[in-house]
Amino acid sequence: MAEISAKTLIPETFQGTRLDIAGQIGLVWELVKAPLIVPLLRVAVYICLTMSLMLFVERLYMGIVIILVKIFWKKPDKRYKWEPLREDLESGNSNFPHVVVQIPMYNEKEVYKLSIGAACGLSWPADRLVIQVLDDSTDPAIKNLVETECQRWAAKGINIRYQIRENRVGYKAGALREGLKRSYVKHCEYVAIFDADFQPEPDYLKRAIPFLVHNSDIALVQGRWRFVNADECLMTRMQEMSLDYHFTVEQEVGSATHAFFGFNGTAGVWRIAAINEAGGWKDRTTVEDMDLAVRASLKGWKFVYLGDLQVKSELPSTFKAFRFQQHRWSCGPANLFRKMVMEIVRNKKVRFWKKVYVIYSFFLVRKIVAHMVTFCLYCVVLPLTILIPEVEIPIWGIVYIPSIITTLNAVGTPRSIHLLFYWILFENVMSFHRTKATLIGLLEAGRANEWVVTEKLGDTLKNKTNTKAAAKRPRFKIGDR
Repeated sequence: MAEISAKTLIPETFQGTRLDIAGQIGLVWELVKAPLIVPLLRVAVYICLTMSLMLFVERLYMGIVIILVKIFWKKPDKRYKWEPLREDLESGNSNFPHVVVQIPMYNEKEVYKLSIGAACGLSWPADRLVIQVLDDSTDPAIKNLVETECQRWAAKGINIRYQIRENRVGYKAGALREGLKRSYVKHCEYVAIFDADFQPEPDYLKRAIPFLVHNSDIALVQGRWRFVNADECLMTRMQEMSLDYHFTVEQEVGSATHAFFGFNGTAGVWRIAAINEAGGWKDRTTVEDMDLAVRASLKGWKFVYLGDLQVKSELPSTFKAFRFQQHRWSCGPANLFRKMVMEIVRNKKVRFWKKVYVIYSFFLVRKIVAHMVTFCLYCVVLPLTILIPEVEIPIWGIVYIPSIITTLNAVGTPRSIHLLFYWILFENVMSFHRTKATLIGLLEAGRANEWVVTEKLGDTLKNKTNTKAAAKRPRFKIGDR
C-alpha cells in the first residue's frame, strides 16, 4: 500500500532522483513555472509598467508646467497683491499685525540655540511679536538649557515664552495645538512655524506676511529650505537632489496652478483663522502638516510658495536618522490618503480638477506609486525576468522611461548631475523602506503612527575635527549597519 501511494503521489521521473534534492527542486520549478510563475510575473510586469507610465506622465507634465511657469507665469508678488508694511508716523506700528512664532522642540541639545537666536533676530516690531518655544523634551538637563536660553533672550527685551507640557500627547501637532490655546496669543492673527534646526533670515516675516495681510483668501505662505550641510557626505547630497526637485518643481507647480501644495511642517506662516476653520491641528497621522494643508484647501483657502524665501535647515547626516524620517514621510501621506480620499471626493467647495490633482497627482502618484514602482519594478520584477527569460520587459519600460524620469528629477540640482548614478542606487535602496512604510500607512498597521524625531547635529560636525575625542571613528551596531 505504501509503495502504491508513493508511486501515485510522486512522478516516475522522481523515483531515481529522490536523493538528489537539487534535482527535485529543479523539476518542481519546471512543472510550476509555465502554468503559474510565468503568468503571474507577466501580470506583475503589466502592473509595474502601468505605474511607471503614470509616474512618467506626471514627471513630464510637471516638467512642461514648470517651464511655462518660469517663462510666462507672473511671480507671486505680481499674481497677488503685495506691498511692504511700513510704520505710520501717527499710529506707529499699528500697520503690523500681531504674529506668534512657534518653535517645537524635543531634546534638541545641539540646535536649540540656533533656532531660538534666529527667531529672536526677526525684524518685526517687538510689541507685535511673540516667540513661543514649545519644549517637549524628556531630558531634564536639556529642558534646563532651553529654558535658560529663553530667559537670556527675555532679559534683552524679547517677548519670548517657554512652554512645556505634562505629556507628549499628539507629538508635534499636540504641542502646536496647545501653544495656540495660550491666552497671550489670542490676539495674534498669524503664526510662523520653525523646527528646531531652522534659521530664518531677519526679513522673513516682512517678506511673507504682506501676502496674508493684503490677500484675505491666502492661508499659508511657504518658504524654501536651504540645506547648510548638503556637502557633508554623499548621503546628504542624495537627499538634496530629491528635496530640491520637491521644492523647485512640485511645490512651485502646485502653487502656480492650483494654489495648493503640502505644507512642509516648518518655514511657513499660517493665518490662524484658516487653521481654526480647517479644524485645527490633528494628530491622527504622522504628517499633521499635510493633514492641515489638505483640510484648509478643501475649505477654499489658497497657498503661496516663495522659492526665493529661503530658510537654513539641516539634513539628516546618519542613515539611521534618515531612515526614520523617510518612514514617517512615506507612511504618513499614505495613511492620510486612506482617511481623507472620500472626504475629498465629497467636498463641494473646490472645483473638480483640483480634486483630481489632489487625489491622483498629489497623493496617488507622488506618495504611493512613486515609492512602489521603484521597488517592485527595479528591485523585484526586473531581476526575476533574468531568471525567467520567457517574460520580457520592453526596452522603453526599463531604459527610456527610467532615464527620462531620472533626468527630469535632476533638474532641481544641476550641480549634482554627475552623481545621478549614485542617486539611482540610493533611491533603490530606500525604495524598500518607503514601500514598506507606504503599505503600513495604507493598511494602518502597527507602526502607522510611529513618531521618531529626526536627530539634528547642528554645529557639532563642524567642530569635531577640532577635538581629540572626535578623532576616533564612531562605533556602529550591527543593526545600524
